[in-house]
Amino acid sequence: MRLKDPAVFLEAFVTANFAFLAVDIYIAHSINSFRHWAEWIPFGFSIVATVILVPGTLRAIVGAVEWVPTRIGGIVGWAGIGVGVIGMLLHLDSHFFQNQTIRNLVYMAPFAAPLSYAGLGLLVLLNRMEKHSSLAWGQWVVFLALAGFVGNFVLSLLDHAQNGFFEFAEWIPVVASAYAIGALLVAVASPANPRFLKICLGVLAIQVAVGVLGFFFHLQANLTGPGGLWENFLYGAPIFTPFLFPNLALLAMIGLSVMLPQSRYDLA
Repeated sequence: MRLKDPAVFLEAFVTANFAFLAVDIYIAHSINSFRHWAEWIPFGFSIVATVILVPGTLRAIVGAVEWVPTRIGGIVGWAGIGVGVIGMLLHLDSHFFQNQTIRNLVYMAPFAAPLSYAGLGLLVLLNRMEKHSSLAWGQWVVFLALAGFVGNFVLSLLDHAQNGFFEFAEWIPVVASAYAIGALLVAVASPANPRFLKICLGVLAIQVAVGVLGFFFHLQANLTGPGGLWENFLYGAPIFTPFLFPNLALLAMIGLSVMLPQSRYDLA
């Protein structure tokens, strides 16, 4: 097993996320039965990207050879960025570009969600352009995790604003994301402080707990909702969304695992 190699770990992380996005997109776009043909693009791309990345990742994990980045993997990275940016514009165009109001921003298709493809694409390119044992590699991984938490903050705020934060617990992911953003921002800007980097690991552990708690809250809401079980899971609280917290926490930990051994001093 070669998962101790941060580049292999990151590649496995990206591959698993592309595979999961295929399931998530299928559920999300089933709400309107894939009304527009373009809604099939991220679903199909997720499957293709997974099929392309899986062989090299598995060979690196179970084989004795080093992981070797491929050009076709780089194409997946650039394509992921394109799918993410175009998807964001299409989501915005659904209502917000037609009438730029706070109400349309809250109730439209989640505009930040497609950017997950752009983030994964950037991670694929990073793994092919930067030496994985370098401090810069770790900083970029943490920075992209930070960008993901910014998206989490926006999504949590807008999604829970739809019901006016009816339950107090709906503020938890908003506050947790804000703390993660602040901690990781300082970590990227001051990578030479190992004590603070270890504090960041504690903050990330909290994000994992928030994600698990959010999953059970969403699950409970769907199981006890007024509609049928399938309708509740399809139209109710998004069951997979809370897992963004442990997912991004894991990504940040991959970057911190490279940054920590290279930090140069500790505070007195």
